[in-house]
Amino acid sequence: MLIAKVIGTTVSTIKDETLTGQKLLIVQQADEKGTPFGKPYVAVDTVNAGVGDMVLTAHGSSARQTAITKERPVDAVIMAMIDTLEVDGEVTFQKG
Repeated sequence: MLIAKVIGTTVSTIKDETLTGQKLLIVQQADEKGTPFGKPYVAVDTVNAGVGDMVLTAHGSSARQTAITKERPVDAVIMAMIDTLEVDGEVTFQKG
């Protein structure tokens, strides 16, 4: 799992039929304080996340383990929204 921040949305009118109706969000890996870094990527949203949300993502074959993404051609999935990050007893990120 990776910590990521939702930074945008994407629309695809022509895609594999098993992805019809799935929300695709642009995310970027983030550090424990919520600061994004690295190259953005697209992930299937299974938790109704939105731009600005901090999320947990799974990749590769693990991305195809949710009820929504099972047997679908996905490489990244948003499978949790983060409320709080605590590292070494210090809260480094708090939603809100």
